[in-house]
Amino acid sequence: MSTDTLRTARTRRLSRRVGRRLGRSDLLFMSVISLILAAVLFATLYPLYFVLIASISDPTAVATGRVLLLPKNLSLFGYEQILADSRIWTGYRNTLVYSVVGTMLNLVVTLPAAYALSRREFRPRRPLMLFFAFTMFFSGGLIPTYLLYKDLGLLDNWLVFILPSALNVFNLIIARAFFENSLPEELFEAAMIDGVDYFRFFTTIALPLSKALISVIGLYYLVFHWNDFFTGLVFVRDYDKQPLQIVLRDILLSNQAFSGGAGGAGGSGGAYGQRYADQIKYGVIIVSTLPVIILYPFLQKYFEKGVLIGSVKG
Repeated sequence: MSTDTLRTARTRRLSRRVGRRLGRSDLLFMSVISLILAAVLFATLYPLYFVLIASISDPTAVATGRVLLLPKNLSLFGYEQILADSRIWTGYRNTLVYSVVGTMLNLVVTLPAAYALSRREFRPRRPLMLFFAFTMFFSGGLIPTYLLYKDLGLLDNWLVFILPSALNVFNLIIARAFFENSLPEELFEAAMIDGVDYFRFFTTIALPLSKALISVIGLYYLVFHWNDFFTGLVFVRDYDKQPLQIVLRDILLSNQAFSGGAGGAGGSGGAYGQRYADQIKYGVIIVSTLPVIILYPFLQKYFEKGVLIGSVKG
């Protein structure tokens, strides 16, 4: 057997040994990482799961710590009290309108603005970005904002939930970075040769290639409008225009008053009320977050793709 053949055989045996060692070390590494991620996932999801099972369990079982993994003595008292209140349907309707219309307006304003600011031939883009970024660090304050909304006729007006928040600078920066880094300049040059102008390029080429961006930005805006609590609390007095968050807050406060003994006869009545007030509290959390939780899986593939938008070039 020649020297080259012996050397080749020896090299193959050594490679197999190294491969087995790397395989064992990789398996150990992946096992440790999987355990850590499983622990993080459990710590993240269990509080949400506990709120869900606590909202449909007997309040006494929850208070005594017997509800851990499965609901005990199913009770829908909390949901019955919440859904029996006619105000909640008005709040749901208002929040749906504010969220859908507001998100559509946000996208209509943010995407064209981000595309224009991403074009290098647009000379005022740097001063404009500084102007937008300035608003992220400084604001007029609550009282001047209230007076401004009053002069604009936005108090007790449903447009107060939509117009003042038409543009979020953080989302604008994300969208601008996406258009700069993800759409090749050669694509625009080729379109210009075919006679495509800026508007047509944006509507027929840039937007269809920006599904991940639209989904991520749209989800950010939708969650913002859905959770908007402060606007209704400060700028709206007409209860028929209040969002769901204000209605749920009032339901929760009224049940907390009942749990404190209001209308009851002594301490036993207060303890009874406290148990069911806690169940209503868990139900309020589920009612207020369930629509967004249901919507998220449909946008998850775009969200995972777009969460790093603008972080790398290519």
